[in-house]
Amino acid sequence: MRRRVYIWEIPVRLTHWVNVLSIVLLSVTGYFIGNPYLFIAPRESYASFFMGTVRFVHFAAAFVFMASVLLRTYWAFAGNAYADWRGLFPFLTKDGRKNMLHAAQYYFFLRRDPPEVAGHNALAGMSYMFIVIFYGLIIFSGLALFAQLHPVGIWYTLTNWIFGFLTMQQVRMAHHMIMWALLIFALYHVYVAWLIDMEEGNGLMSSMFSGFKFLLRNQEPDWIETSPLMTDSQTFQRRKGSTGKTPIQEDLG
Repeated sequence: MRRRVYIWEIPVRLTHWVNVLSIVLLSVTGYFIGNPYLFIAPRESYASFFMGTVRFVHFAAAFVFMASVLLRTYWAFAGNAYADWRGLFPFLTKDGRKNMLHAAQYYFFLRRDPPEVAGHNALAGMSYMFIVIFYGLIIFSGLALFAQLHPVGIWYTLTNWIFGFLTMQQVRMAHHMIMWALLIFALYHVYVAWLIDMEEGNGLMSSMFSGFKFLLRNQEPDWIETSPLMTDSQTFQRRKGSTGKTPIQEDLG
């Protein structure tokens, strides 16, 4: 018997898909900016400013991506337990480390059953810690490069110090390599999500559209829900949902 539980709140799903679209646009346009692989015939009406258009799309997508990351960062403090920032640091608690070991054994084919969780398993949570770091680095390096075109703006003031330690080409290379790291992670992320969805049968893939997952009635609380880090009264209210009410549940029989 399963129950329908509201796991992923709207800001989590919104930022997830905005990030997906932004990263795709940024990767395609960024690769072209670094290595123009299309030859546009001069007779085409858009040929004279094609690179400028690509750069504009890249910059626009970058600021949308930044806004999405800022919103998700805010929701890591304002959302429910499954969106909480503590989920990035499972190694700080005993249950988190135990869940990480279970997930690692499953991914390396040392056990057949994946960890039963409502949100992310602990190993996935820690991987997102590195993704957040990559997000910060690629945003900073991108702003540093963008600021060189506007040496009197705020981004120049905030980022130009990096060129006292790295050359322009080194910053470009770091920006480029992080893009590839994020794309490789995206491929692995889709594969694992599909695999877990088939193994658990809990609607993992569809949950990122609807917010709902289908959990066993007797399923144990997540490692993040039982964490000692989640015991203060304010966080306890977020565990029950951002509105202070219990999560939406519906028995399916």
